[in-house]
Amino acid sequence: MTEPITAKTPWAPFMGDVPMHLDYYRGSMFDAVARVAEQYPDAVALDFMGRKTTYRQLIREIEACAKSLKTLGIRAGDRVTIALPNCPQGVTLFYAVNLVGGVASMIHPLSAEKEIEHYLNISQSVTAITLDQFYNKFENVRQNTPLVNVIIASIKDALSRPIRAGYMLTEGRKIKRIPADAPVIRWDEFIRTGHACSWNYRVDRGYDDPAVILYSGGTTGTSKGIVLTNGNFNALAQQIVATNPMFRPGDRMLAAMPIFHGFGLGVCIHSMLFNAGRCVLVPRFTPESYAKLITKYKCNFIAGVPTLYEALLRLPRLGDADYSSLKGVFSGGDSLSVELKKKFDKFLYDHHAVIQVREGYGTTETVTACCLTPINMAKEGSIGIAFPDTYIKIVKPGTDEELPYGEEGEILLAGPTVMKEYLDDPEETAQTLRHHADGLTWVYTGDLGTMDEQGFVFFRGRAKRMIVTSGYNVYPAVLENTLDAHEKVQMSCIIGVPDALKMKKIKAFVMLRPGVEPSAATRAELMDYCRKHIAKYAMPYDIEFRPELPKTLVGKVAYRVLEEEELAKLEKMQEAKAEA
Repeated sequence: MTEPITAKTPWAPFMGDVPMHLDYYRGSMFDAVARVAEQYPDAVALDFMGRKTTYRQLIREIEACAKSLKTLGIRAGDRVTIALPNCPQGVTLFYAVNLVGGVASMIHPLSAEKEIEHYLNISQSVTAITLDQFYNKFENVRQNTPLVNVIIASIKDALSRPIRAGYMLTEGRKIKRIPADAPVIRWDEFIRTGHACSWNYRVDRGYDDPAVILYSGGTTGTSKGIVLTNGNFNALAQQIVATNPMFRPGDRMLAAMPIFHGFGLGVCIHSMLFNAGRCVLVPRFTPESYAKLITKYKCNFIAGVPTLYEALLRLPRLGDADYSSLKGVFSGGDSLSVELKKKFDKFLYDHHAVIQVREGYGTTETVTACCLTPINMAKEGSIGIAFPDTYIKIVKPGTDEELPYGEEGEILLAGPTVMKEYLDDPEETAQTLRHHADGLTWVYTGDLGTMDEQGFVFFRGRAKRMIVTSGYNVYPAVLENTLDAHEKVQMSCIIGVPDALKMKKIKAFVMLRPGVEPSAATRAELMDYCRKHIAKYAMPYDIEFRPELPKTLVGKVAYRVLEEEELAKLEKMQEAKAEA
């Protein structure tokens, strides 16, 4: 096999004893966690709103759940939809599906009804589990899907007794009661059905067997099911700890990133449980509660998207909040601007943390992160270097023509976390996964970036977000980074607005820092600032102030929402002109 020019970046110069190659576990995800439970049976695996679950208890609950799934008729290869927040039932069911040889289809419980219908149909799930508060969504689309069984869980069932009473008096009262004759299986009833399971419910699954379906836009922007294997998740778990040698069994991860997202499921949950870590499950949070949980549980690791860290910066003073327990703070899921990183590093320093935020990069097609900023060496604007056994190269977009160091092109990824396929979509799979002469299968990310001689990668923007204005290519991330550097700007978003002359013209949406008034004078000040720092062809024609920027379900800035709003305005104006 010919070694790529951009071969695996040796971590040794930057990470001490971190190996370039790892020996990967060949069993299933459940097998990996069961192995940890044998070694650390009394260690706490999950913390959930006052209730602790040890590894021994977790395995017992997973096995009980697996018996129930077997009794319902789930067999090897069957798909089970899990639409839950970060709660014990979600973790238990996820590994139980794995234990019986099924495939867990992970979806957001806040998805719209039509989205849920779409996910159920493309996964062909006959069984789904969700919370009581989302029952109506599933019931409304059930007749249009293959669904046979709907299992209903409740947050109260996973709480300790004192907290359960408080929950029922507050949040629990808001949940609409499910009819007594509703065609559902309640969680307690579901677990009881497993008592009748007297036959073998375990199915041997290994490294290459499909285990999880996550959802992403794919190269066409249409929602695709990404089929990931046991090996993909287990390899990620080993890479995460290999690149964070300060990790120790029992270390706490604040698992607030959602379980239906690769970042939450892969990094915050499975990587911890694979390595005897402790997951502090957070089903729903605000920036205030997130900040308090770090201190309350003395968390060692936190992971989040840039918008979360930006929100923490807007909090009132946290007094003497002590974050000295933190060993690792990771940012991913979206581009972290240089200015936001500087601000958040200062936030950490002000609260006694001795580390800085480390940016990573990846795609759902590789579970999540596949490169990370090393501990003892960072380069401004870089998203880090490749994980062990992971390759990154920069090519002329859409080709296999590798570009020289420093030249911008499409980011390609290869390694043990690369997905198996897009679900039932060979055409899209062939577009994204391509086998090269070097013997590797590469993911074409559609993202643009550069790489330097030391293997540090620099993200330049998503190709889909590139704006062509008057024949020039404008990358929103570059402009957003410039605007975010202004002392009055908290966060910005750049979009392209259709224009007859320029094809697209640039518009900026700005969220100002607390205490700054959204006045005409502020707008003029920012426009003057832009003229000094932005090329004339890339200048925004307008700056619109927003108290908040719209977010996607996983917390990224929803730039498409802003694009749709502007397009709707344009269409109304055109209709008004036509009528006049």
